[in-house]
Amino acid sequence: MELTSRIYECRVMHHRTSPKEHRFVHRIFMFCIDLDELNPLCKHLSFLGHNRFNLYSFYDIDHLQKNDRSTKDKVLDYIRENGVKAEDHFKVQLVTLPRIMGYVFNPVSFYFVYNNERQPVCAIAEVGNTYHEMKPYLLTVQQGERFRLRVPKHFYVSPFSRLDLDFDFSLAIPGDQLNVHINEYEGKNRILTSSVTGDTQSITNGKLIWYTIKYPLLTLRVIALIHWNALLLYLKGIKHHPKADNPKLQRKLCRTSKTNNQSV
Repeated sequence: MELTSRIYECRVMHHRTSPKEHRFVHRIFMFCIDLDELNPLCKHLSFLGHNRFNLYSFYDIDHLQKNDRSTKDKVLDYIRENGVKAEDHFKVQLVTLPRIMGYVFNPVSFYFVYNNERQPVCAIAEVGNTYHEMKPYLLTVQQGERFRLRVPKHFYVSPFSRLDLDFDFSLAIPGDQLNVHINEYEGKNRILTSSVTGDTQSITNGKLIWYTIKYPLLTLRVIALIHWNALLLYLKGIKHHPKADNPKLQRKLCRTSKTNNQSV
């Protein structure tokens, strides 16, 4: 069986233009996994485990609803519940960070769903925050090789962004390159530009060892960079929006924190 799962070595860019400018770029790598290949992939790779501890691990409980049903089943159920006709044999690709030495944090993961003819049907942006909350955004409008969606955010991602802003998603179908953009708008004004772009790499044991050296404890580094940039924004005097201010604007989450019981 020839495996199609792979790695993208990526450049992450955030550029805030309002109310004050703040920009950062850092490097990461992300797995792109065909969810039908999880078991053969883990047999092929000594350092990847499925629902078990390893240097790199994929746990179904880390995605969508917090249960141990297969991630593919949860994805297909979610898109069916939201009006997309899907069969069990549809292909689902997931671009995500795995657990690394048992620790996972994903600011955003991306699902791409393909029909039996391997034509793209829809995409999902699964956005997470530091409160272990998660909200999926379903993209069904395709423009060329991209899925597009502009939608009210209604999710607490950053204390420096209001919940009533709009997300503007533009997700290119993964190929030799990964190219996804998530921007924030306040009315007609774009106030934040963010992107994840990268080139495909094969998944091998040697590559995983090299990335372990090149990007040590990557998921911990990601959460550390989030807090570091939050401190820089605070020092720049950008207004802070406490999470407790607008709980009613948190809508359609697939998992919530203990302090927020609203979910759909």
